[in-house]
Amino acid sequence: MTSGIHHVTAITRDVQANVDFWMGFLGLSLVKQTAGFEDADQLHLFYGDPAGSPGSLVSFLVWQDGAAGRVGHGRVTEIALAIPRARIGDWLTRAMQRGLRVEGPVREWDEPVLRLKDPDGIIVKLTGTDTADTGWPAAPARIRSLTIWSGVPEQTAAFLRPFGYRQGGAEGGLTRLLSDTDAIDIRDASGFVPGIPGTGVIDHVALRVPDLAALGDHRSALRDMGDVTVHDRKYFTSLYVREPGDTLIELATDGPGMAVDEPGGLGRTLMIPPHVPDTVDLHLRLPQFARPGEERTRMRQLPFVHRLRQTDQQDGSAMVLLHGTGGTEADLMPLAHRIAPHATLLGVRGRSTEEGVARFFRRISMTSFDQDDIRAEAEVFAGFWTGALAAYDLDPARITVMGYSNGANFAAAVMGLQPGLIRRAILMRPMAVLEDLPQADLTGLSVLTLTGARDPYGPHAPRLNDWLSRQGADLDARVVQAGHDLNADDLAAAADWMTGADHG
Repeated sequence: MTSGIHHVTAITRDVQANVDFWMGFLGLSLVKQTAGFEDADQLHLFYGDPAGSPGSLVSFLVWQDGAAGRVGHGRVTEIALAIPRARIGDWLTRAMQRGLRVEGPVREWDEPVLRLKDPDGIIVKLTGTDTADTGWPAAPARIRSLTIWSGVPEQTAAFLRPFGYRQGGAEGGLTRLLSDTDAIDIRDASGFVPGIPGTGVIDHVALRVPDLAALGDHRSALRDMGDVTVHDRKYFTSLYVREPGDTLIELATDGPGMAVDEPGGLGRTLMIPPHVPDTVDLHLRLPQFARPGEERTRMRQLPFVHRLRQTDQQDGSAMVLLHGTGGTEADLMPLAHRIAPHATLLGVRGRSTEEGVARFFRRISMTSFDQDDIRAEAEVFAGFWTGALAAYDLDPARITVMGYSNGANFAAAVMGLQPGLIRRAILMRPMAVLEDLPQADLTGLSVLTLTGARDPYGPHAPRLNDWLSRQGADLDARVVQAGHDLNADDLAAAADWMTGADHG
């Protein structure tokens, strides 16, 4: 009978740190990188043995710089990987050489265990087993066990038994279930807080089923638990269900397998799900990373969350991108790439929030804004700007700031509050948000403003345009046939202006 863990899926906030730990430190193979099947703007990475075998797979959804989750009942809380018993000392030395905090070795279930955390804080245990010793260094062979916190541990155990698990004993508040290949430990977390999804939290565990027929049988058996739908994930077919303790359980078939679309070598190419259009825009929105040993740009800790996007043919120019309300640092990258295909793109995320969505400053009403917040954020942005120039070797004379809506309004405010910082800008659907527009020498500043002919905020644009002209900016104010949304006319106008500015 096929049984055991197929894979476990967690959420990371830093794709590069994640790759450096799971590939660089642990030595697992990156066997698949794909756009998300549910949300294509989420990068999904699978690590495992070189063949991508079920039972070896640990995967991560990338929520780059996303909000942290919370560990609690209804969550998988620990991942244990199998290593040869004789290699416990080697792994301890390796962790210490890398500066990783490690506990142990201790004994759990009569096995030696090293406990450490990945960069997101997820507990990873290296468990000494009878796994064959293939020499040193060597990556962990497979998943040894997982730990689930449950408020109803007996019910969680009863739910899991039909999937090939049997009672394996109890120890220190844990109940162990054993399959033919691994173990699931259930901790009694009754009375503890429930888990919350987010970065640094394990999302679900997938259990192995041999084929579609077996998956159909399980679906029929689970019909009393609500609508259990089947999903074609290309590399396996799966269904999802929540066990009584609220942990998300996936049942996944062993086939077709990770090699179905990469027979010549796994994990080298970004794969796009069949139902998702494979566009340049999608590739631009997904975060980049380098494998261990590959050349990379080191991302710096700066006051604003940001993302750097570089092409193979850089021309020395750069665009700093400021999103609209509710946007992300990646939103404007597709448009910017069309305008300047050889420019370095630096997307910035606003630090203020409104009902959970990102902005660059707080809003009091639709047309009035927190003046103190604007000034404070503009000052912080000046520090970010200085840090980014040094960190990423950017030429301030060749930077164009492109902002949309809230981001455009913020860029205009920065021009007045930090004159000389921005030298060239494209402001799409902008308005003046400072109540008292400052006197500032904007000589040497080139600005394109794009107002939508049907934009309800359009009547507020002339105040900004008049101020820019009075302060000495080289202003090109255009009206495009659009509302507050962006369309092809914005692309054409921006590209035309950039061509003229580059030759001016």
